[in-house]
Amino acid sequence: MSEPSRRPRTQVSGSKQPPAVRQVHPAPAMLQTTKPHAGLEEKLGYSFQDSELLRNALVHKSYLHDVPDFYLGSNERLEFLGDAVLGLIVSAQLYRSHPNIAEGELTALRGALVRKSTLAELAEPMGLGEYLYLSRGEEAAGGRTRDSNIARAVEAILGAVYMDGGLAAATQVWQQIRGAQGDEALLDVLRTDYKSQLQQLTQASLKVTPAYRLVDTTGPEHAKEFHVEAIVGERTLARGAGRNKQAAEQDAAKAAVQKLLEESEEPE
Repeated sequence: MSEPSRRPRTQVSGSKQPPAVRQVHPAPAMLQTTKPHAGLEEKLGYSFQDSELLRNALVHKSYLHDVPDFYLGSNERLEFLGDAVLGLIVSAQLYRSHPNIAEGELTALRGALVRKSTLAELAEPMGLGEYLYLSRGEEAAGGRTRDSNIARAVEAILGAVYMDGGLAAATQVWQQIRGAQGDEALLDVLRTDYKSQLQQLTQASLKVTPAYRLVDTTGPEHAKEFHVEAIVGERTLARGAGRNKQAAEQDAAKAAVQKLLEESEEPE
C-alpha cells in the first residue's frame, strides 16, 4: 500500500513546480527592461503616494502575453479613466482662456490637443516609452516609440494621478506634460487639422457633414498603412493614406479641402 501512496505525492509535487517557476522568474527579468520610476516622477513633477498606480499605468496590454500572471493587469482601465480626466481638464482650461470662442471651435481646439498624435508629441521629451512594460514582440516591433502606446500611457498616467491625488494633482501633471506649448502653438496644431477645415467648408457651402470610409489596409502587421475615402453627401471627394486611421482621414481631408478650394476658384 505504501508504494501507490508515494506515486501521487510525486506527481502532485511535479505538477506544482512549473507554475511556481512561471510566477517567480520571468516577471523580474522583464521588469529590468524599464527605467526606474523615480525618474519619471521627477519629469512629471509629482510623487505618488501609491507607487503601484504609476506602475500599473505603464503596463501595456502586450506585456501580459509574456507575463500572464502579472498581478497588476494592463493600463487599459486607467487609460479609460484618464481619457475622461484629460477631457475635463482641457475643456475647463479652454473655457476659461477663450471666453469669446463658440462651442464648435472649443470642441475643435480640445480635439486637437487630446488626440493621440498630439499627446505622443507632448510626451516625447520625457522619453515615456522607455518606462513602459512591453512584451518582447511589441518592443521588437518599435512599441517604445509607437504614438498610440505613448498617448495611451499619458492618459493612464493622468488617471493614476487622479486616483492618487485628485483633480488638482492631475491638472498639475497635465501642465507639466504640456510644457511650454501655449495657445498659439495649439492654434498651429488646429490649422493643420484638415478634418475640421473640411467640415467647416462643407457645412458652410453644402450644409452636410463629411464622412470617412476605410477602403483598404496594406503592409505587414507591424507597419500597416490605412487607406480612407473622404465622402460628402453621395460624392467621394478624395482618398488618403496613413499609419493609422486618424492619419489616413487627415490625409484624405487635406486632399478634399484642396479639391473644394480649387473647384471654388474655377470660372462658372
